[in-house]
Amino acid sequence: MPNPKETKALTPMLRQYLEIKSQYPDTILFFRLGDFYEMFYEDAEIASKILEITLTSRNSKDPNPIPLCGVPYHSMEPYLSKLLQNGKKVAICEQVEDPKQAKGIVKREVTRVFTPGLIADGLGLDALSHNFIVSLCTMDTHIGLSVADISTSFFQATQFSSIQQVCDELSRLNPKEVVLAQTIDTQSELYLKLIARFPNTMISHVNLLDGASLQLQELSGYLELESQMPVAAHAAKLLYHYIVDTQKGKTESLFHINGYQLNDRLCVDESTSRNLELCATMIENKKQGSVLHAIDQTYTSLGSRKLRSFLLYPLMDPLQINQRLDAVDELLKNRHLMVQLPDLLKDIYDIERICSRIAIGSANARDVIALSQSLKSCHKIKQAINDSAVSGVLAILHDTICDFSEIIQLIDQSIVSDPPISLRDGGVIESGINADLDELKELMSQGKQFIAKLESSERKKTGISSLKIRYNRVFGYYLEVTHLHKDKVPDHYIRKQTLSNAERYITEELKTYEERVIGAKDKAKVLEYDLFVLIRNNLQTWVPHILSAADAIAQIDVFLAFAANAAQYNYCRPEVDGSGYIDICEGRHPIIERLCTSERFIPNDVRLDDTDSQIMMITGPNMAGKSTIMRQTALIVLLAQIGSYVPAKSAHIGVVDRIFTRVGASDALSKGQSTFMVEMAEAATILNEASNRSLIIIDEIGRGTSTFDGLAIAWSIAEHLHDHIGARTMFATHYHELTDLATTKPGIRNMQIAIKEWAGEIVFLRKLIAGGTSRSYGIEVAKLAGLPKTVISRANEVLYNLESTELDEIGQPRLAAHQDTADHASMVQCQLFDHVPDSKIVGRINDIDTSAMTPLEALNVLHELKQLL
Repeated sequence: MPNPKETKALTPMLRQYLEIKSQYPDTILFFRLGDFYEMFYEDAEIASKILEITLTSRNSKDPNPIPLCGVPYHSMEPYLSKLLQNGKKVAICEQVEDPKQAKGIVKREVTRVFTPGLIADGLGLDALSHNFIVSLCTMDTHIGLSVADISTSFFQATQFSSIQQVCDELSRLNPKEVVLAQTIDTQSELYLKLIARFPNTMISHVNLLDGASLQLQELSGYLELESQMPVAAHAAKLLYHYIVDTQKGKTESLFHINGYQLNDRLCVDESTSRNLELCATMIENKKQGSVLHAIDQTYTSLGSRKLRSFLLYPLMDPLQINQRLDAVDELLKNRHLMVQLPDLLKDIYDIERICSRIAIGSANARDVIALSQSLKSCHKIKQAINDSAVSGVLAILHDTICDFSEIIQLIDQSIVSDPPISLRDGGVIESGINADLDELKELMSQGKQFIAKLESSERKKTGISSLKIRYNRVFGYYLEVTHLHKDKVPDHYIRKQTLSNAERYITEELKTYEERVIGAKDKAKVLEYDLFVLIRNNLQTWVPHILSAADAIAQIDVFLAFAANAAQYNYCRPEVDGSGYIDICEGRHPIIERLCTSERFIPNDVRLDDTDSQIMMITGPNMAGKSTIMRQTALIVLLAQIGSYVPAKSAHIGVVDRIFTRVGASDALSKGQSTFMVEMAEAATILNEASNRSLIIIDEIGRGTSTFDGLAIAWSIAEHLHDHIGARTMFATHYHELTDLATTKPGIRNMQIAIKEWAGEIVFLRKLIAGGTSRSYGIEVAKLAGLPKTVISRANEVLYNLESTELDEIGQPRLAAHQDTADHASMVQCQLFDHVPDSKIVGRINDIDTSAMTPLEALNVLHELKQLL
């Protein structure tokens, strides 16, 4: 930017630009100049790189030319969208004065500021997800959080007592932008955690001014929120001010604010959502392959967004859960309704976002037509449900959809069925709505007849058969005569333009007509726009009722998706109550069972309770399916608590308040945390926050440190879960020593994944059975993975040394010992005699041919002989 001395030498237009830009220093300014939005200085340099457009300069001959780039105003949306996707704010500066009436430079003002979290229409919005913006403030020991999506009229607020709760909620909301009160210092723990946890989210500070507070008092629901959750209300005030400031007062879509609390919801934290792949896959972070993708058979964007919300905020009240299950049950029993609803739902547009555009005054005629078509389908859905004589939740949703006949009639009678995109081009309003408009349309239609009649008349008068009357925006209407007939042109023709093969003329008669017709066109366009705005303003009063109907349609769509999954994939209705039992018969993983693999998916039974099966200690080989069984158990519980049928033969689910997962190995190098540190942090969260109503999934713990350290930690954690927390837990481990806990802890039950050894190979049976195992078959899995034979052979030797004695006869570590082939057979037999001294079976040992036997095979023989003792 230029310094004050340089500013004096600039043109008035650039001085105006710099004055406006100074009010939006952290924003790229789209400065309207004619048919372009221009950017200057640093804005031009930044935008040209992101948008991949040419960077030029103003006053290029000057020693210090001004960087410049621009985009066409009529096609600015793709450019604006790209800047927003790259985390930039964009201020739109328009001409707010007619250039013809301007005295000096045309007056310009910023009419709207776009930010990643404040997009109401188009611009790359994901139809299946909310576009959230969040505000945070602190007061005493509480943190207030408010969240809005101006594209769907979503506006809520709550408050928390810990930073961890705030971060967990932000991970569920996945906001595109977070605004903070100025009181949250950049060195505070909250700010530093936000920066670390959400590096791709725009985070900025905002001052709270008094103006927004006054406007907020009129917002429906605000006074109630302020009385119940004052810190949440303060966060709402902050966010509302920010929206008012950036949208220049266009906040009509936020007509109501709801307070919410998470006490009645199963809290799904970031780790659990990631490990269970609820909304995105762990590796590629894509929806395809996630649980949401597997169960999403919704037909509307409304339903898809609602399903996502259900999945991230499961219920805990058995009564509410069973009411949802009843709705699914009714749909399954009413096949006629299940056949009718899909076709009706397909005709419903995203009426939440249409309502938002209507409320802020940006909806066009096509939006209004889409609304009419959607409301007609809503009526048909209401009628179909009514004809089916349903009860419960479906009956309540039926009653929520009110009669929209009045606005449907208004739209259908007023707006043409296929309107243009632009409201300023006319052709939007039907005939018979306004007498003045009809008169102008009649004049315009007669104009075509007049032109044809005049052209024919002039041809006869002049004898020029090729004479034509044409029109363009530069000259208006004109008569065109080829040079061949130039000598026949009458004297009263006024020449306007010479072309290579023709001359163009005007006449007083033609000019008078043009003024009349062009005036009619312009007047008609203005009148049509004004009439449309009146219709749109009328629709604004209906927005709350339409949004209520939209929410009802979204829920119906979700319940229909649940019913479709149940019918298509043989899901069962779970029995849900407040007991301490989780009893699943032939449970399946909702994603893995659908994958095309070479083997059939094996269902499994799981029983957890608060007495003798509180902790299921699971051992078994790698790749046998421990992780799948544990994850599918967590998913079946979660699906049951969102009101869905579940992939099982039967399921009894005692509701849980949290699902904790400690799965796999991962690091957080950007936060300075090793794999083991992340593992311990997740374990700490479980032990500090879990209750006796929680479900805990632990898939390996303590593997990132030394064997004895890890075993000691795993042992202690298992004891703590049993003795002090009492949570229902599935605990998979390769520390086989942990199976000994079952002998001293009555609530721990040993389970294992069954395998079959055959011809020196292992076969995974994928079945969870009672009992523990003392082997993990890691070397066999390594062999399957393709490790070289020499490595596998040496691993077998080392394993044998480890599983026999630590030192050899001369005191050297057997771990490092190699066995000569010649001594191999005698060594194996000596080991067998050492471990099986019983004279009754010595003869059996002598009969065994150990010359070609591997240490692993010898250990298997040893195990069989011990069984005979």
